[in-house]
Parts: sequence; C-alpha cells; structure tokens
Amino acid sequence: MTEGGWAYDGEPVTLSPDTVMLVHGTSFCVCGSDGNVDGAAAQGVFFQDTRIVSEWRLRLDGGPVEHITTLTRDPFRMTFVGRGRSRAHDAESTLLVRRERYVGAGMREDITLRNFGRETVTHVVTVHVDADFADLFEVKEGRVRERGRRECDVEPEELRLSRRLDGRSRGVRVRADGADYSPATLTFRAVVPARGEWSTSVTAQPVVDGLTTETMFPPGRPIDESVPVLRARRWREAVPVLRYTGRPSLAVTLQRSRQDLGALRIFDPDRPSDTAVAAGAPWFMTLFGRDSILASLMALPIDPALALGTARTLAHHQGTRVEPDSEEEPGRILHEMRFGADASLALGGRNVYYGTADATPLFVMLLGELSRWGIDRDQVERLLPHVDRALAWIEHHGDRDGDGFVEYRRATERGLVNQGWKDSWDGVNFADGRIPRGPIALCEVQGYVYNAYLARACLCEDFGDLDGARRWRERAAGFKQRFNERFWLPDLGYYAIALDGDKQPVDALSSNIGHCLWSGIVDEDKAERVAEALVSPEMFTGWGVRTLASGMGAYNPMSYHNGSVWPHDNAIIVHGLMRYGFVEHARRVATAVMDAADAFGGRLPELLCGFDRAEYPDPIPYPTSCSPQAWASATPVHLLRVLLRVEPYAPRRKVWLSPVLPESWEPLALDGIPMLGARVGLEVNGPDVRVTGLPDDVELVREAVGVHPGLDRGRGR
Repeated sequence: MTEGGWAYDGEPVTLSPDTVMLVHGTSFCVCGSDGNVDGAAAQGVFFQDTRIVSEWRLRLDGGPVEHITTLTRDPFRMTFVGRGRSRAHDAESTLLVRRERYVGAGMREDITLRNFGRETVTHVVTVHVDADFADLFEVKEGRVRERGRRECDVEPEELRLSRRLDGRSRGVRVRADGADYSPATLTFRAVVPARGEWSTSVTAQPVVDGLTTETMFPPGRPIDESVPVLRARRWREAVPVLRYTGRPSLAVTLQRSRQDLGALRIFDPDRPSDTAVAAGAPWFMTLFGRDSILASLMALPIDPALALGTARTLAHHQGTRVEPDSEEEPGRILHEMRFGADASLALGGRNVYYGTADATPLFVMLLGELSRWGIDRDQVERLLPHVDRALAWIEHHGDRDGDGFVEYRRATERGLVNQGWKDSWDGVNFADGRIPRGPIALCEVQGYVYNAYLARACLCEDFGDLDGARRWRERAAGFKQRFNERFWLPDLGYYAIALDGDKQPVDALSSNIGHCLWSGIVDEDKAERVAEALVSPEMFTGWGVRTLASGMGAYNPMSYHNGSVWPHDNAIIVHGLMRYGFVEHARRVATAVMDAADAFGGRLPELLCGFDRAEYPDPIPYPTSCSPQAWASATPVHLLRVLLRVEPYAPRRKVWLSPVLPESWEPLALDGIPMLGARVGLEVNGPDVRVTGLPDDVELVREAVGVHPGLDRGRGR
C-alpha cells in the first residue's frame, strides 16, 4: 500500500516508541502508553478517517498522573494504571488511578480513583479535550492545518466540538456524569472514602453531518454485553486452535495473528452479513482492494467467511463507468476507500479510488480459491457476473496499448504513479536505478492475470461449462507463452520486473518474480534459476527475501519498497517456491520469517528493514511500519498452510495433504480448520499424519500438488 495519500510523495510521521493503539472497525485510538492523547505527536481518536479527538489529557489536582503500566485485554480495550502524587504526610501515594478505555464508534473511558489511605480524600479531576477534525492523511503526513469554521458549545450535560468545511460538518459530543463543562475541559470533584473508590464514565461520540453515532459501550450497560466484546467472543470460538506444537513461539505468533485479524475486521451496517478485512492500523483502517484480497485469501484456514465478505464488498463497489478523477473503469476493482474530507477533494468528490492494476485479477483469483475451499455454491454463482466484468476489464481497459498485457498509467495527477503493490513513486526501477516511463506492465500482474484465466476455467468446470473451461485454458496457455517470451532475461536468469512504455524490460532483480512462481506463470525450465535468484545473498537477508537485490542501483535497506523485507511478500514467495517443488528453499524462507515474528514478540509488522542477519542479530524495524497490518497478520497462517501442503478442492470432493514442516515445529495439532463445509482436525508428527472431521464423501490425497489442484494440472513433487 502507499505511504501517504493518493499521490503524496513525502514521508509519513514516525510514532514514538511508547505509542499504543486501540482499534475496532473504522474507529481507532493512537495515544501514549499513559493514555493521554497528544495531537502534535500524530495521536488521536479517529472515526471514518477523521480525527474526532486531538487532545485527551487527564490531570489530578492540576498535575499529571504518575504512569505505572498499560494492560491490553482486547484490541479495542486497554487499561492505563497510574497513581496520584503522595501527600505531604504520606511516604508514598495511596491513590490508584485506573482508566479503562474502549474504542468502537467513538470512545468511552471509565476513570476510577481508589483510595488505599485511612482518611477520606477529595481530588479535582480534569479531562482536557480538543478536536481539530483533521483528515487522516493530514495527520499521517504531518501537514495538519486549520481549516473550516470550528465551534465549541458548552451545554449543561455535554461539551460539543464541531467543524464545518465545504458544506460538510464533523463533530464530537463529550459527556460524563457529574462533570462541570467549560470550553475544552471536563472537571470533576471526586470525594474518595477511606479504602473506597470514586468513578465516572466519559464518552466521546462522533457526529457526522448532524447525525450522532450511537456508542458501542453505553454507560450503565455491562461491557461484556457490548457489540465489540460479543464479536470478539464469537471470533475466538469460531476460529481454529493450535492445540500443541514443538515450537511454542509458533503458538504465540498464531494466537496474535488470530487476534489481530479479528480486530481488523470491518462491518458494514447496510450489509451486516458482509464482514471484510481492513488493510491495517493505524493509517489503513479501511477497505483496500489488493491488501484486503490477499489478507483474506491468506486467512482462509481461519475464516473463509472473511474472504467471502471481502469479495462481496468489493463486488458491490466494482467500477461501472469511466471516471478519470477516481480512475474508475467498468469492471475494475477498487484500490482504496476513504471517508475524510481530503479523500473526497483528492478524488473529484468521491470516496473510492480505483487506481490499481492488480486488484481486479486478484479478485478473480479469490473467487476461484473460495470455490475450491468450499464456500456455498450459490454464493459463488452470485458473484460470477462480477468475475466476468473483472475479466472484461483485464482484456479491454487493463490492456492500455493493445499488446496483450495489463499495464497502468495514472489518469490524474492526483493518482498513484505506481499501481502495483510496490506503489511508492520509486517502487519500480531499472537495475541502474532509473525510473521507467509508463505505461508499466508489471510481471506479477501478468501472473495474476494468468491465474485469473485458469480460475475462471475451473469455475466453468465447476458449473458444467466445459466449452468455457477449454476456452479459458487456451487463453491462459497463450498468455503464459507470450509472457515467458517477453519478460524472461536469459542472460540474468530472472524475469524483468516490468515492461516500460517502450516495451523494454525493466531489468532490476526484485521479489516480484516470486509472485510469478506463486501464480504458476513461470515455465518449468526457468523455475530453478528464479528460485536460486530469490535465495541468493543479494536477496535473502536471513529474516526474509528483500524487495530489491542489494546490487541494484536503487537499493536501500531502509526504504519502503527498494530493499526492505515484507512478510506478506515472503509468504507469497514461499508458496511459489513450494508449488514448483523447491521445498528446502521454501522452508528456509518460512523459518526466517517466523524467526522475525519471534523477535517482534509474535506480531509481524508491515515491513522491516532489509539488513542482513549476519550484520545485525535482531531484525531492524522500519520506522513508520503499520502494526497490526492485515496481510502481515495473515502471513504466519499462510506459511503454516503452505508447509502443510494442504489444498482443498470442494467441487471435486478432494483434499491434497503432504506436510513438510520443519522438525522443530513438530509434533503439531490443529483443531477446527474450516474446510469444505466442515471443521477439520489435523495432527502431524513426522510421517504420522492424522486427519479428522472431513465429510465422508471427501477423498484425502496424501501427496503434494505443484499448483492449486486443477488450475493448470501441474505435477506433484
């Protein structure tokens, strides 16, 4: 995903190391570890891409609370524990200060003072509040400026802050029992009995164009009955469980992945059955085409419904017309949705931007995978018209110069210069560092197109259209041949990252070629050289494969896309290596990524710097990396699936299974894997592999396949 707004070329702000985050749906809070919010440090409470609270500071008797610790129970709730200053006659403070914060459609904070002293005490508690209603992009990029008309209304029972800009208004209502309100401040006179406590609840409710959003945590109602808590509970009960493993840290990592993917779900009130996955926190809590597709695809072994909801939501917003400002085109799948003022200004008054070359073929691939995994046949059939519209975009609007490949060139200066997954302005370059001239045809996008053709062929077979299946397979075969003729660099032993506007190969050695292995577009006689290039010293760091080889002109291990290591990129590479039979290469890369997860406490970040493991014994974090981030969170899940070599094919009532786990991961037992409409258990201990729960009519094939079963009839290895 891009670092900034649609076409912003600057650096995003770096959050301080003590920053913590709460998230639920499109609401999130970025604050200090003491619970206070400092807007100048890119912190705040956000709702639908707008910062509705830019300052939230608790003070006791005019001074700060001494912070003790921060406790996290769920991604949307956090406890900040501190103590008041000691009184003159006390050696130590006897006043505990606890702040329970909950985020969801705004924020609620329960403040409790607990007196361990032997006398009743009285304290003045103040909460200082401000709201600048800055757009998410402004905050992220450090360019917040005063805009519009701001108002502050002090009412007997609440404080109202608002801003009107370009005919639209954003506001927040701050309320609490027992508070005295003044501009920007709530004041409480807290009388705390000896050995007793005092408490109050403060809520901050978003207001959009005059409509107040109902809080998900209404005071007076038990927290355990709130919507976020119930959703989290259902998620924990529904997703698979790793019962045991020979590598305890693997259990920690998978548990964190489960929790973070649950937190990154977004719920559409207009279509409550469609739960999609947001790209990542804090800056990407919205639907992305590419990111949401890949994350939900990699999370299939946890919850196929997440992938279905993502596909249905993307289908709902599929392009229908030609609109240059938003780069919408008929059949095209969106790149990103936004709700803040900056987004609409940047996109010609719209909140959806379509400038991506890869989301549309990836959408078709996702539907093919959903069908194979066992999603209800009727659900798949309803989405087939959207699949065919996507394929029509690939063959018409996607092929911008008629050469048979899918290219991109932005239609507006506000759009993204690069429209593949490496979408920073310099993310595609020649070996000498030069930036190519467009339109650009990326190698991995052609791989996705090839796989989309094969996915459509399989869907034709699944619904009895054998003539259609034959036509799509023939189209795929011809496309694969043309790709290998034009993109292969025989003297270098790898594929060009792209063809430029003059149809010249862009010859940098990049991780994109691993995606070509994943899609199956690589000719068998070229696969070994591609695999060796990916694990060469120039590419492999010991923590994963770099985005760009160290010998390239644009290489910078501290860059976003030119030498860094991205977990999701490596998950795709591992799958590609495995499908062509390079088991040891795949295990080596997968183990390196999981070692990095261990070093980060079980949560993989969006990306890390591309320094070699021999140079630094610990992975070096990338300063502005998002965490949690959906496709990074899904990476451990996908790596485990790939190493288990499990490939279901529901229409054929078969499951292929041939584990090649590292010895240190065994024995391993998983319960409750959702597959083919059942909950499947799996135990692996060397050659002893046991499967339980498969439907009686499903055949278990104890061998590997070189590709998703049926896609191109690849040989098992």
